[in-house]
Amino acid sequence: MRLAVLGAAFLLGVAAPALAEEVGRVGVDWLGNDIVVEAVSDPKVEGVTCHFAYFDRGVIDRLQKGNWFENPSNSAISCHQTGPITIGKIDMGEKGEEVFKQGISLFWKKQVVKRIYDKKNNALIYLSHSRQVQDGSAKMAISTVPLYGQNVVWTDGKPQ
Repeated sequence: MRLAVLGAAFLLGVAAPALAEEVGRVGVDWLGNDIVVEAVSDPKVEGVTCHFAYFDRGVIDRLQKGNWFENPSNSAISCHQTGPITIGKIDMGEKGEEVFKQGISLFWKKQVVKRIYDKKNNALIYLSHSRQVQDGSAKMAISTVPLYGQNVVWTDGKPQ
């Protein structure tokens, strides 16, 4: 399915959202609950990788507590330079741009990573939060990748 989406996006010339690669899974109790750690590379910023952690409820926990079809909104994120940085055409607006999204419930709840460019401080900010249809969520995490002093290549020229 992911390959079909990427293929269609490539053919249409559209940037596809980043895909996460699971790099760790830590069991936290005997109920089968895990903390999953995934690596996400920014599709428009080469040389930046975010490591994203979230809670994945096990079957026993789901049966015990009900609410069978969703994981908690909690997440953690840490983003770092992992190679030479090349920045493509990114959204410069204060609302930023979605880099990664995955479902954490059967229907509507999504875990999202957005990138915001802080022009004044010459930094990329990555914000992880959940998006819910009702009540939203105040649970979030943030990470910053400073560009100051780095040899950054801007494919469309550095914003003035």
